[in-house]
Order: sequence, then C-alpha cells, then structure tokens
Amino acid sequence: MASLRVLEVAGTPYEMGYAHGLAYRDDIRAFTESRMALCSDPNWTGRDLNRDDIVALAEACLAEHEAYAPELVEEMRGTAVATGLSLAELVVVNGFTDFIDVVYNVDNSGFSRNGTKLVSDNCTAFIVPDKAANGQGFYGQTWDMNADATPYVILLRVRPNDLPSALMFTITGCVGMIGMNDAGIAIGINNLMGSDGQVGVTWPFVVRKALAQTNIEDALDCILNAKLAGAHNYLLFDKNGRGYNVEAMSTAYHLTELGPEDIESIVHTNHCLYPNTLSVSRPRPGDSQMTSENRLSDGYKHLSNLPVTPESLMEMTRDTNAICVAPKPPMFVESCGAAIMRPATGDLWAVWGQPAYNEYEHFTVAPELAMAD
Repeated sequence: MASLRVLEVAGTPYEMGYAHGLAYRDDIRAFTESRMALCSDPNWTGRDLNRDDIVALAEACLAEHEAYAPELVEEMRGTAVATGLSLAELVVVNGFTDFIDVVYNVDNSGFSRNGTKLVSDNCTAFIVPDKAANGQGFYGQTWDMNADATPYVILLRVRPNDLPSALMFTITGCVGMIGMNDAGIAIGINNLMGSDGQVGVTWPFVVRKALAQTNIEDALDCILNAKLAGAHNYLLFDKNGRGYNVEAMSTAYHLTELGPEDIESIVHTNHCLYPNTLSVSRPRPGDSQMTSENRLSDGYKHLSNLPVTPESLMEMTRDTNAICVAPKPPMFVESCGAAIMRPATGDLWAVWGQPAYNEYEHFTVAPELAMAD
C-alpha cells in the first residue's frame, strides 16, 4: 500500500518554508519545471508565451501576494532559498490552475489569445451538515490533476508561531491546498475556468490565510476580500456545523450558506452553477462539462443515504463510475488523492493516489498528536 509522506514544519514563516524546501528540494524543482512548461503551452492557456513572459506575469502576481499575505511570501522565500528557485517560479507551482486564468486573460504586449483546447477536470468536493452525520458533519474532496502530479502529493503539518496549527493535503512546494486547523475550520476547493483572470492572489494563499483564522467569518473574509488571480470554488466548514460554498471568479462570486439546522449536503464539481459566475467563466468542451455534471449528480446520490459516515464518504470517493478518476488521453487527469475532515473532532482521513486502489490513513489536527494513528 502506498502511504502519504508526512512533513512537519514549525517556527517562523521563513523557517517553515526553508524546512519544506530542504526536505523536498528535488521534487519541488522537478514539479516546478513541468508546470512552467505547461504555462507556455497554448493548448492550456490560449496564449503562445515564452518563459520570460511567464516569469514577468508571475512577478506581477508576486506583488499582490505580498500585499495579501506577506507572511506566506516569507514562507515561500524560505522554500526559494532551499531549492534555488525564484519566488516567481514558486508562484506558478503554487497556484498553477489560477495562473492559467491569468495567462489566458492578461494581455501583455499584444499577444494573441485563442480558446484553450485542453482543460483539467479537478475535484469533487462536498460539505455534509451535522444533521446528516450523527451530529458531526464533514468536509471532503478528491483532488484531481494530471497524473504526473501524484508522486508529489504529501501531507503537511504546520505549527506556526502564534497562529493555529494546521494539517493539509498538498503537493511538494505548495503552501497548502486542502486542510483543517486546530481551531476547527476546514477548507477545500474545486477548479473553475475563468475568462476574467487578473494579476492577483492565487488560491493556495487564500487557503492558508483562511487556515490562519480562528472563526469561520474571518476565514470567509479571506476569500471574499482577496484580489483573486483566477477562478476557484471554495468550500468552508467549521466545528459548529456552519459552512459556505463560494463560486469565486476574479470579478464575481456566488455565496451559498449552510447552517447547523440544514440536512442537505452541498456538492460541487468544476462548472459554475449561477448566472453571475457563468457570465465570466470560459466555456468547457462538451465532454468536460458532461464529466463535471456526472460527478455532481453521483455525489448527491451518494450523500442522500443517511446517516453519512467516514466509511460511506470513503466509498463515495472510490466510485469509479464518475468520482474516482482514472487517467485518459489527452489530459491524463486522475484522482491524485482525497481527504475527509471532521472539524468537530479534528479527525482527518487522507489517501495517496486513486482512492479506489489505495487505503485511507487516519490523522488528527490536535497539536499534541504529531503522527498518524
């Protein structure tokens, strides 16, 4: 059985980033190079840009990251020193799917723009309210990406000075993708395709800033008040049974609230569901739209069987009819892993690789418990 690699870092932002970079230097350098190459591929971005063009856009975004969360830029700086990479390159590897929206929409020096031929269907996510889960609800999702990302999946535990500790499903070199903190806040994402990408903040910074908060309202503000580089759907859920789903484009958003008295779960995949967000989304090819719709439908079918348990959610992520994705040409997207979190108890279950073929492992966000059970 393939197990998740677990990295624990603590201290100042720079110290945590440096430790991360030192632990996975070769992985981070290799993954960064592959993502930089995809940013120059017009099939992905609709633009024919060279590496210097990509770096210039990433450097422009870096200034927005510094304004939004300087402590996370300092953490990234530690990783840059440990790996020999630039901060601009790390902006790309952290927020690749948002950065694609930036490359698509931000016209630098009159470059021509065409429709993107390749799109990535990324993630099936869900919030299960307390009333549907014996009084203690869940947040969970698959993380779907090009299969070449799977080897870089890790579990990252951060213990920053004077901020909540957090446990995150992520990839080497990335400050965080899906996670839960010891204040009882969980957050995750789905990728969306925006036509309104702008020089701004990429989604992993939003996730990490939200996990630095101690209440869900402040975590929500981290999403709503960010100058977002690209389009993602964000899902928040806390230990008190409160949740939010935010279709967040660069210039528009739609907010759905879930409360302790609600019984129906929220499922989200990779297409916008509301008129204002649809108006600034890029059209998805027909097969991609169908895949996203099928995963949405299957997710709701699974979650209609009450009560929902960790085991039933694990089985949901193993559904090979739609939700557990196997790589196929031309995109070779797969479910690179999955995570299920219960904020009320601090429990997190995560799996490396396709859930249908690997076993979940149990972890806890509790600061006194540093290792997996």
